[in-house]
Amino acid sequence: MKIVRAVSLVVLFLLPGILPGNAAAQTPDPAAKVDEIFAEWKSQESPGCTVAVSENGKTLLSRAYGMADLEHDAPITPTTIFEAGSVSKQFTAAAALLLVQQGKLALADDVRKHVPELPDYGKPITIAHLIHHTSGLRDWGAIVGVNGWPRGTRIHTHAHMLDVASRQKALNYEPGAEFSYTNTGYNLLAVIVERVTGQTFAEFTRQQIFEPLGMKHTGWRDDFTRIVKGRAIAYIKAEDGFHSEMPFENVHGNGGLLTTSEDLLLWNENFTHGKVGGPALIEALQRRGRLNDNREIEYAGGLFMLNYEGLPEVSHGGATAGYRAFLARYPGQRLSVAVLCNLGDIDPDGLSHRVADLFLTGKKAAAPAPAPPAPDIQLPTDEIAARAGMYRHSRTGDVLRLEMKEGKLRTGGGRAVWPLSTSLFLVENGSKLDFIPNGLRVLTPDGDTVPFDRVAEAVPTAAQLAEYVGDYTSDEAEVTWKVAMEEGKLVIKWRPDTVVALKPLYADAFHTENGFLIRFFRKEGKISELSVGLTRVRDLRFERR
Repeated sequence: MKIVRAVSLVVLFLLPGILPGNAAAQTPDPAAKVDEIFAEWKSQESPGCTVAVSENGKTLLSRAYGMADLEHDAPITPTTIFEAGSVSKQFTAAAALLLVQQGKLALADDVRKHVPELPDYGKPITIAHLIHHTSGLRDWGAIVGVNGWPRGTRIHTHAHMLDVASRQKALNYEPGAEFSYTNTGYNLLAVIVERVTGQTFAEFTRQQIFEPLGMKHTGWRDDFTRIVKGRAIAYIKAEDGFHSEMPFENVHGNGGLLTTSEDLLLWNENFTHGKVGGPALIEALQRRGRLNDNREIEYAGGLFMLNYEGLPEVSHGGATAGYRAFLARYPGQRLSVAVLCNLGDIDPDGLSHRVADLFLTGKKAAAPAPAPPAPDIQLPTDEIAARAGMYRHSRTGDVLRLEMKEGKLRTGGGRAVWPLSTSLFLVENGSKLDFIPNGLRVLTPDGDTVPFDRVAEAVPTAAQLAEYVGDYTSDEAEVTWKVAMEEGKLVIKWRPDTVVALKPLYADAFHTENGFLIRFFRKEGKISELSVGLTRVRDLRFERR
């Protein structure tokens, strides 16, 4: 019998007798407005989402759109279970911080006290570094991608993660020097919780967090083969239709939380009543990290402490395989919005903010003033044009391009750049460029100073490209790459069948379409090493064989 899926399957919970001051009372028929936002996925032929909203601890609405399982015609309901991606990190941080409260961990603990498998990098990596993404640890998931077994192609476990982490001879940077998002730190936190408590991470968090808060539908994907009743299948969209895209791995703590939108609202409410952890946990989770130079960062305990149109926002997004998630809380209004989806091209961040806007009517700050016009300084066009060119990041080797377009200086990403003086320029995003001899310094809004060297764009000949041909091996990634010439172009090949073309940047440096920065290093004039730079991995070395 064909299952009838009508509007009745989309469940709406509205509170009776809402007082005049409440957000729902100020917003005419918010449920209908939310339906409009998610109308694209209100279909029996598409994956979709759940969305839940609460204010002052009361659920204002809980809606469901689309299908949980396209093969078995199962619709999404408000109690459908999704994977929350990196929204999971706040629960991992909470678990570690609860152990700090209990005196079983200390934020200043050297991680090697609990995970001696990690190398000694000269300066200790602490529990606090792991929580705030300031450890400098390379992201193990990026390493296995370089290896030829990216996440989703192999059943990775915490043992695999530890093995990869233990092989890394270097950090991205000195512990505490910078912020760099890395899943490795949160996987290590889950391992540390298990080693300290003698329980599985799933059991510890169930007893300490989920059960006390009534999160009956929440657990961890620590065994991807386990049957989870009511779980949505994750999908991606291709030219020939939808394809399943599931996380076939057992690593968790970085992600892997199985939950519902309504359960996430229960968690957010704990930041008000503190049933789990009390005020101490609430404060610790929302305490921003600080770098060695005392600069405060936006990242706290698995949470981003942000500002949304004049209002404080505590939030985090998530993406694993085809799952997408976003959880936001507006503490001043005691408003929470949770969005969980099972389609990879959905933007839960944007959807969540559109929903939040419905309930924040009249509460946001006045619209910001438009961007200021070009500062009141006139420089000759040729003097401005002289700033155009390629600049190399002195820490990572990445490039910043400046170019003249229609008589104006712009970044490679299209942002306008205005002169404040003969040497200091303002970028549209609020950063400043301080031009110095042979380079510039990027002065970021958070107080960082990032030096760049000016470099010439390389145009190598075929003979020069041939110098790079050879086999390169990395013990850290456990893989050998072959650099070869094909049809006059330089390419890299690695297992099982990956081939990527190299496009010249500056001398001995190239980039690829998949986002790799490839640099070659010389010894006595001859190519001796290859270095790979990724978003979460810097300077991974390969030795020429």
